[in-house]
Amino acid sequence: MQGQHISTELIQAIEGSQVLIAIFSKNYANSSWCLQELAKMLDCSTKVATPILLPIFYDVSPSEVRKQREVYGKALVEHEERFKHDSEMVQQWREALVQVANLSGWDIQNKQESVEIEKIVKRARSILSSNSLSVDGLVGMQSRVEELENLIDFNSNREEVRVVGICGMGGIGKSTLAKVIYGRSLHQYSARCFVDDISKVFREDGLLSLQKQFIHQITNGEISEIFNHYEANRLIRTTLRHQKSLIFLDNADEVGQLQKLGLTRDCLCPGSRVIVISRDRHVLKSFEPDEIYDAQLLNEDESHELFCRKAFKENTIMSCDDISKEYRDLTDLVLEYAQGLPLAIEILGSFLRHRDISEWRSALARLRNNPKKEIVDIFQMSFDALDSLEKEIFLDIACFFNHGYKYNVPKLLDYRGFHPNIGLSVLIDKSLITFEYEDGVRMHDLLQEFGRSIVRQSAPNEPWKWSRIWSAKDLQRIMFEDMVMDDVKAIRLRREYISGKTRNTTSTGEILSRMRRLEFLIIEDGSFSGSLNSMSNELRYFEWEFYPFTYFPSSCKLSKLFELILPFSYIKQLWEGTMV
Repeated sequence: MQGQHISTELIQAIEGSQVLIAIFSKNYANSSWCLQELAKMLDCSTKVATPILLPIFYDVSPSEVRKQREVYGKALVEHEERFKHDSEMVQQWREALVQVANLSGWDIQNKQESVEIEKIVKRARSILSSNSLSVDGLVGMQSRVEELENLIDFNSNREEVRVVGICGMGGIGKSTLAKVIYGRSLHQYSARCFVDDISKVFREDGLLSLQKQFIHQITNGEISEIFNHYEANRLIRTTLRHQKSLIFLDNADEVGQLQKLGLTRDCLCPGSRVIVISRDRHVLKSFEPDEIYDAQLLNEDESHELFCRKAFKENTIMSCDDISKEYRDLTDLVLEYAQGLPLAIEILGSFLRHRDISEWRSALARLRNNPKKEIVDIFQMSFDALDSLEKEIFLDIACFFNHGYKYNVPKLLDYRGFHPNIGLSVLIDKSLITFEYEDGVRMHDLLQEFGRSIVRQSAPNEPWKWSRIWSAKDLQRIMFEDMVMDDVKAIRLRREYISGKTRNTTSTGEILSRMRRLEFLIIEDGSFSGSLNSMSNELRYFEWEFYPFTYFPSSCKLSKLFELILPFSYIKQLWEGTMV
């Protein structure tokens, strides 16, 4: 009945909705229930969890509702008289009518109802699909969403166009984060668009196809027939110039893609927001963003929770009394391997679910040399985008230099002829490595394994055909191959590889004598035997701790050598005369 408060059930229904629709008719304002519902809907739509409020003006104009003229004005005067004891409530109703009338909606007076209803249904379906991701269902997302929303500055009163980039390595959750934020904020904008993979659309379907998809979204499907780039550019500019827009472009991988699309700051209405997602910081910088958000790996607790949800349907393994210590120990090994990368944790958790202990052990044993295809595919896209020298630098870091000293690594890469200053910068921009003063060169362990797998897959089970050797075991495998080896160009054997049984093996100097194109050699504390009859004339860097021989091969003409380092060696004489 009029004058009574709306029911608790109705309040709960409003709070639990993703889409709220207010239908304004001539008699709408006569009902105190309708006005209470409207105030509640508006209140819910402005909170963080944002259901989306859509106004429909059936037989009354938005202006009449906003300015509260005629029947709306008369009805509100009557409410003020009736609720003298609660004038603040009526004032809230007045303010709610103004705010909702200012939202983007549908004025269907004098229009074909069936056509307008179809548009409304399309919009509601679009919202529901966009809202399918929520913070509550994702691990570690709440703080990241809040941080990024602060950078985007949705609630700013300043009428400025704002561009924000989201950067990070493949599989770190950039797209998931973007979709959550898009779903939470799209109701605030009259034009909105989320293009899932602009680089793929560019590559497979071409620019015009991308422009069509973009226009279809920002016009809510009202424009579909476009035949050339000129018309597409004109439509984009004229549509965006007069409407506050929210635009998300995922996986930009080329400088200038926004310009090709026809999207520039000067064509955007004040208050618009553009969010560009990329693995490449250099690409993002070309868009001249106001801010760049660096997506973060999951911390230890978040990684544990995500994995347990996928593998055990529990937030923490400690809450599962029926899970044995072996599962707990193997869980720690999985998380050590995944190193906080959400994609890897999800894939491995789902893969191991419902499997027994022996299957877990088997899966973990093969991961080092055979990473999961879904993970490899993500990294392969980043690797394929590199130029040839950048690929070589990436593989050298993966095989030899991960965690290497900041000032040593560029020097060694330079000796290899890779021009590392620009190459390392590109790898940093593409989120493949970090380069810090204290930590040196850092590459995620999964990227390191991916790089090494590329080298191995060039000739499976034939390490003498690999370009790089980083394990004494692999060097030992080729000691009986009586052939010249022209493919091996770089070797680094670390102490951790030459330990225990491996350290006392008889990997002989003859192996190195047969590597005619070897450019780079580091052996740390290795025990070798046999004779060293020759060394590659291509050597640029030669470091051997505890060099076991008393001589250096007289036949070597090391005209390309930059550095020779032999600490704690048995050598008595390098060579006779002067080496050029």
